[in-house]
Amino acid sequence: MKGKGMHTLAFFLLVIGGLNWLLVGLFSWDIGTLFGGMDDMVSRVIYVLVGLSAIYMLFTHKKDCKACGMSGGAM
Repeated sequence: MKGKGMHTLAFFLLVIGGLNWLLVGLFSWDIGTLFGGMDDMVSRVIYVLVGLSAIYMLFTHKKDCKACGMSGGAM
């Protein structure tokens, strides 16, 4: 999976992670509790994938983002 597919997957996982932080901040409720909490392997794998997605996007975002790739963009 390269290019657009990887970017789409990483973006989707970052949205999941962002929504999770919103729920934690507003309601002290973590999406990971649906999968057994931090002690369950499924939750840990999801958290690791969200974190790896953030690292991937950190290094590839400017190349993939139309707004950032334009001259005079934010980055």
